[in-house]
Amino acid sequence: MKLATLRLSSEPNHTTAAVIDDGRAYYLENLDTVQRFLRLNEATQQEVIARALVGDSIAEGEANYAPLIPNPSKIYCIGLNYKSHAAEVGQELPKYPTVFAKFASSLCGANDEVEIPVEDHRVDYEAELAIIIGTPGRRISEEDAGAHIAGFAVSSDVSMRGYQGRTSEWLQGKIWDHSTPLGPWLVTPDELDPAAKISSTVNGNLVQEGTIDDLIFSVDEIVSYLSTFNELQPGDVILTGTPAGVAVGRRDENGRHPWLKHGDVLETHIDGLGVARTTFIAAQK
Repeated sequence: MKLATLRLSSEPNHTTAAVIDDGRAYYLENLDTVQRFLRLNEATQQEVIARALVGDSIAEGEANYAPLIPNPSKIYCIGLNYKSHAAEVGQELPKYPTVFAKFASSLCGANDEVEIPVEDHRVDYEAELAIIIGTPGRRISEEDAGAHIAGFAVSSDVSMRGYQGRTSEWLQGKIWDHSTPLGPWLVTPDELDPAAKISSTVNGNLVQEGTIDDLIFSVDEIVSYLSTFNELQPGDVILTGTPAGVAVGRRDENGRHPWLKHGDVLETHIDGLGVARTTFIAAQK
């Protein structure tokens, strides 16, 4: 099953949750976001989906995707969590997950534009598998972690490397407003291949390619670890790290890092989860 949060063309400041089926997006009645759907009990969720599939819909290609979870209570991120990425930046495999956070204001829709800030031109891409929590829990065992996951989504941890590198703490390079695409869809776990391909292209050129089974800390390990210190809630978002190929690990023919620039189109893809297509624009001073 695929779920999305859509902006309404008639009311751009309002959203609705939708289920995606056979190329059409069916509106979930009286639910403005996927997060609100996830807060319903399972029986009510099934009733809402059944009603939606006989109700109003639009062609999927006409959908304007808002951030999948517009206002999560928590956004966790795991750094250096692909073996290939740790190798390209010369880091040893970590003993424990490297955890940092984002704010809800950093999220944007899958196809939104993202500004290159005037303060930092060193803008990088990081294709990431996002976990969306569906069932609350604290101190969850690895064996039980799957039961707390509603599904998965595409994301890119767009990073302002200049600010990120100012200190040993990464937060200031990761939380810029409207810079982290999330979506287009939440896809339930049964539809995700455990070895799905994850990739980024910039202007059609492949820059990242890996598989999600290259994670150092698995999805279940991450959910269990994070639930140690916070109760996870429906709609909480966890970004699980990025494979090799980011701009900070590359040099062009002139020996420069290929940072994202005005007009670049970043496509972030995970097999079975869809594509986020992000256009970068120069911020106005």
